[in-house]
Amino acid sequence: MLTLSIILVLASNAITNRRDLSISFNRVLIGIFTVALIISLRSNNFVVLDKGVSLLGGLFHNTSLCINFHSFILFVSIIILQLTAFFPRNYVTNDINSNKGLIKNIVNTLLLSNKTKEQYAIIEYPLITLFIIVGAMFLISSSDVISIFLSIELQSYGLYLLCALYRNSESSTGAGLTYFLLGGLSSCFILLASGLLYSNSGTSNLDTYYVLTNLSDVKYTINNFVYWYNNDYVNYSLVVLSVGFLFKISAAPFHFWSPDVYDAIPTIVTTFVANIAKISILVFMLEIVHYTTSLTISNFNWTNCLLLSSLLSLIIGTVLGLNQSRIKRLLAYSTISHLGFMLLAISVNSIESLQAFIFYLMQYSISNITGFILIISIGYTLYMYRLSKQEEKQGEEEKILIDQDNSPIQYTSQLKGYYFINPNIAISLAVIIYSFVGIPPLVGFFGKQMVLSSALDKGYVFISLVAILTSVISAVYYLNIVKEIFFEKSDYMLNNSGEENKDNNESSNNVKQINIIGNYDYSSVLSTNLAATIAMFTLVITLFMLNPQQWLSMSNILAITTYN
Repeated sequence: MLTLSIILVLASNAITNRRDLSISFNRVLIGIFTVALIISLRSNNFVVLDKGVSLLGGLFHNTSLCINFHSFILFVSIIILQLTAFFPRNYVTNDINSNKGLIKNIVNTLLLSNKTKEQYAIIEYPLITLFIIVGAMFLISSSDVISIFLSIELQSYGLYLLCALYRNSESSTGAGLTYFLLGGLSSCFILLASGLLYSNSGTSNLDTYYVLTNLSDVKYTINNFVYWYNNDYVNYSLVVLSVGFLFKISAAPFHFWSPDVYDAIPTIVTTFVANIAKISILVFMLEIVHYTTSLTISNFNWTNCLLLSSLLSLIIGTVLGLNQSRIKRLLAYSTISHLGFMLLAISVNSIESLQAFIFYLMQYSISNITGFILIISIGYTLYMYRLSKQEEKQGEEEKILIDQDNSPIQYTSQLKGYYFINPNIAISLAVIIYSFVGIPPLVGFFGKQMVLSSALDKGYVFISLVAILTSVISAVYYLNIVKEIFFEKSDYMLNNSGEENKDNNESSNNVKQINIIGNYDYSSVLSTNLAATIAMFTLVITLFMLNPQQWLSMSNILAITTYN
């Protein structure tokens, strides 16, 4: 892998123009992740199914669960990197049968391919992404508090840099600083918990804590068996550790930073930040919860904190999402609500709940990434449109979008009547939204049904009722987006004249590029990779019920091997 990386990066530097270097590096990284994905999938052949393999003196422990989520993170990263590795639009001249039409097609592609956009000019983007993925994979396999802290910081530092990487975006820089300061605070909790665990047990290895946890049951049946050890220490230390990790994944009541950060950073970066960090931390928390559930003192277990966070996430993510007009803030509160379901599945800790958690995390990550890709794609498809004159005169303050070059779609009102502009993308977005709501037969329904079923089997009736009610209430702000797309009149009109709009509330960058071409005699379509990704994931989410066995069997086998 190292040799392949060096050769490909050197080749990119040798044969690529400086302007296109970032795109080449992103494509190289996609190739590297693809090979790593194949290696990761083949690694299952070398791992004992129910025991795993210990690495580097116990710092890391690879099990089937770890390896499968390594593969999943690599797959998700490849999908997200397509946004910066390929140009988003193809331009096809209507007159394609003549030489003149062919020349126009080439000119349109060169002038309107968005090569000047910032996401195609940041050379550091793929390198920082690589560090984040390495940190995420290390965290999933961590088996020592030292490797835990190093892994989470390697992942977090990359995320801080990624948020502030767009140097021309004032809002992005501010969000990166906010994320850095609050992320540093959460790291303090993790470091404090690690120090408490080590000082009270004399070891930093998680396996030892698991042994002490199991011995704590024996302590109360055999007098003086482990008289020197008090399991209060591990229990309360894990409470502090959970606070740090709940901060990192923006679960309530530590959620307050995520809506502001998600909304301020470019949408392409939001797609990465909102998914990768949560996958790695939640899988890591799954293993800790599973091996320490017997650590109960006076009817208190540290996993009760996760149940409380689950309850608050369900309520806060639903209620605060009802009055959001900015679409990325709405999706941030939606993520908090869905975290409530995943934390509930982790806290229940049965074979059924582990299967539900694995399935829910995978299906929600895919749905969430597809939703962000669709929002980005909508911004690209509105390139040739402008607001109608009547709409331009109304609400000028709202029409002036902060950082609109990097995040062209910011308000749900910008999606009005989009079905009449591009029905295919509109239908795909509606499918994703219905999956978030949990409407059958989409894959989101089965995820929620599995989590609620496992919780009810273990007697968690109250929180299951809260989850059902909040899921119904959250449908209000989800379905409002569908209403805007399909039943409202569009505010956009095709800018056939090619004349520059002189109003202050209209972005002039795109119009100036249009003036080079003149009147529209071409059509703009999404690039093949974006269209194929959207189509593939939309079909998976829609047609899951026709062949659910492979996905459910994989999550069931991983849950059984972990539980044993």
